[in-house]
Amino acid sequence: MKKAILVALLAIGSTTPARSAPPADLELWRLDCGRFVNYDMASLSDDDRYKGQKRDLADSCYLIRHGSEYMLWDAGLATTATGFTVGPKLSIVQQIAQIGVRPEQIKFLGLSHWHPDHIGQATDFARSKLLIGAADWEQLKTPPRWLNTAPLAPWMTGGSAVETVSRGDPVLSHDKDVFGDGTVVMIKTPGHTPGHHALLVRLKHKGVVLLSGDLYHQHESYDYSVVPSENQDRAATLASFDRFKRLAVRYKATVIVPHDMRDIAALPAFPSSAR
Repeated sequence: MKKAILVALLAIGSTTPARSAPPADLELWRLDCGRFVNYDMASLSDDDRYKGQKRDLADSCYLIRHGSEYMLWDAGLATTATGFTVGPKLSIVQQIAQIGVRPEQIKFLGLSHWHPDHIGQATDFARSKLLIGAADWEQLKTPPRWLNTAPLAPWMTGGSAVETVSRGDPVLSHDKDVFGDGTVVMIKTPGHTPGHHALLVRLKHKGVVLLSGDLYHQHESYDYSVVPSENQDRAATLASFDRFKRLAVRYKATVIVPHDMRDIAALPAFPSSAR
């Protein structure tokens, strides 16, 4: 009996849960959510790999259609972003309107983590349930002074629904199977922040797509396991690297580093989608 219970509990945290019905039809869009211009790369490695380098970085968000339901992954920079950050020409709301989707249709707003370039337009989706790592949500109770938490105010004040995921128990709450059929899974990848998550999306034709969030910032960071000096936990980052790469190999996944201009080109330019 104890063995049967353990097997059942492990299934809850698996990226491949048992399915009682065929998975829903999926569609994935890459959205323009701003960019960084001449970004100082020094803090993106702790081995001086990027010392003295400046690059333009993408800031991409993703819309996922699961049957008739929608999820937005990350909320990008605010359209008013200035300086070395440049907001998108069109807001997320304006972009998704081009494919006939309204903000109130977004069932879930999933965040890889709480940094400003991932939450900038969150307020526009206050009717959505926020999915965020439990450890990140805990940090937001005492945020750093430099963080503008206004984009998350609808959820932080209790007016909008929040679900904190991956609380730390390796059996009961490992990953978050968003729609319950294994097609969209938040993968626990702490290190950059304590509650950081990547996203796994299983498309019918393209196969598995892994969106790294800020686990990696450039594809060579993925290739050579480059740890940013700004990360909160180096050991956790290395463990997350190992797990993410094992998943990529297991599923022969297309790996997308959302800040890498080269990587995002592996998905169609909006308004086209991957399926």
